Amino acid sequence: MKWLGLLPFTAAVAFHSQKTEPAPISGNFVDVTASRGIYFKHEASPTSKKYLLETMGSGVAAFDYDNDGKLDLFFANGAQLSENMTKHALPEKTSSKYWNRLYHQRPDGTFEDVTERAGLKGSGYSTGVAVGDYDNDGFDDLYVAGYGHNTLYHNNGNGTFTDVTEAAGVGGSGWSTSAAWVDLDRDGRLDLVVARYLDWHFDDPYCGEHREGFRAYCHPDLFKPVKLLVYHNDGNGKFVEVSDKIGMNSPGKGLGVAFADYDGDGWPDVFIANDSVPESLYHNKGNGTFEEIALPSQVGLDADGRTYAGMGVDFTDYNNDGRPDLIVTDLANQRYALYQNLGDGTFDYTTYSAGLDVITLLHSGWGVKFLDYDNDGWKDLFTAQAHVLDTVAQSYPNLSYKESPLLLRNGGNGRFADVSRQSGFVFQEKWAARGLACVDFDNDGKVDVVLTTNNGPIHLLKNETETKAHWISLRLQGTKSNRDGIGAMVKLTTRSGAQWNMVTTAGSYESSSDRRVHFGLGQSERADEIEIRWPSGNVQTLKNVQGDRVLDVVETDMSENAR
Repeated sequence: MKWLGLLPFTAAVAFHSQKTEPAPISGNFVDVTASRGIYFKHEASPTSKKYLLETMGSGVAAFDYDNDGKLDLFFANGAQLSENMTKHALPEKTSSKYWNRLYHQRPDGTFEDVTERAGLKGSGYSTGVAVGDYDNDGFDDLYVAGYGHNTLYHNNGNGTFTDVTEAAGVGGSGWSTSAAWVDLDRDGRLDLVVARYLDWHFDDPYCGEHREGFRAYCHPDLFKPVKLLVYHNDGNGKFVEVSDKIGMNSPGKGLGVAFADYDGDGWPDVFIANDSVPESLYHNKGNGTFEEIALPSQVGLDADGRTYAGMGVDFTDYNNDGRPDLIVTDLANQRYALYQNLGDGTFDYTTYSAGLDVITLLHSGWGVKFLDYDNDGWKDLFTAQAHVLDTVAQSYPNLSYKESPLLLRNGGNGRFADVSRQSGFVFQEKWAARGLACVDFDNDGKVDVVLTTNNGPIHLLKNETETKAHWISLRLQGTKSNRDGIGAMVKLTTRSGAQWNMVTTAGSYESSSDRRVHFGLGQSERADEIEIRWPSGNVQTLKNVQGDRVLDVVETDMSENAR
């Protein structure tokens, strides 16, 4: 991470003299964490040694593990660290405060901790989470990334999970961060892409001033990059690591993973948010191999040709032109990177024209998602924010370690406006936020958000935005495709135009979101047409679909099978 500012504060002030636009419609998000019975606290286990691992936080997964129609929440957690960790030590969860936690949602909307009953206490220092039904049995499974090793939990369908890591062959090594389930070869089985951060261990060099209280976390430039882990699902519960074989092996410093079919050829492509080295875009050649094309596609660097601290990412069409775009968060004085897909294999760095330069210059972002919080048919942006250095204000008084989250409204004209301050008290709170997942936990058609913080509590933010706009969510079930329908592209058309969304649980930072595809319908009470392009190649069309509901769609070429 480029932790030191690239621009003086006076330069940042100058940007604010630009012409302002009319105030857009605000949102309203309310913190309901305590009232819903969630009391999880992340344990980073900070030490005076300033181990880099302490800074990165852990993620959250939103998924319906028991298929009761209500989304549940899983939180990854840290482990015990000490002042004298040996070089290749593996931290342990030495007490219950370090356990990962699963919260089951009751019928009344409150949550209960079912971690022990489910068998998900975990081991080691956990970081990222990915959800997907890898064996197509109808129950979503859980992959937990971490430092030293990763864990695959098979959902047994009875409220419990079994650690099948060794048998599946997906334990990995090193420091894993975010992960994504995606059917890379469209064979009907979900594969697994795991980002790894650095070649790092506990004998960190001493960084910072050599006086009491001034030791600092080391910059990632001091450590070597590492390649991804890519596991091909061979079926029967077995995976094979294939990163070298398929060409997804460029060394990087990966923190975020997202995928989309950016060139519309029917094959999923993978983007990796890298820290202080060029970002990575792997183009799927459709023959079982990939090519890394971030630089020629113009998504590897910022507009000035510089690397930045890529952390969180989302890969979604924000301007409703049918082509997935990219948002990548980074650290203060770098500006969040927004790349518009031009449809010719390249992207345009639109941070400036979209208004994100002024808004994000002094912010540091981690988890990020496009979401339509007001259901007007345009995808907005929600970002979890905080600097990585807990002492950053000592050197840069215009920056802050803890920050408020950021809500940006999409004006439908290519520009975003900051509506945070008028969208609820939560946007005045300051947190050391890290992970972020989107989840309509109460099934009311308004997308809610859950944030994790580093060495602190989580925040479940209920979307109570006042709007008369309509909505629809689709829960897909593949038959020839993977059962979760991950990778399916959905086009929805109303009298106001068309929107596109892909089924995914990936993106953001170390987190996994609700896999249901959500669309705001604006003033339209129904969708004129919904077209689903399944990973198998099947194309399914639904006509005149009533809104304001969650619609289950089973893969077929007959639309009447939607219920």
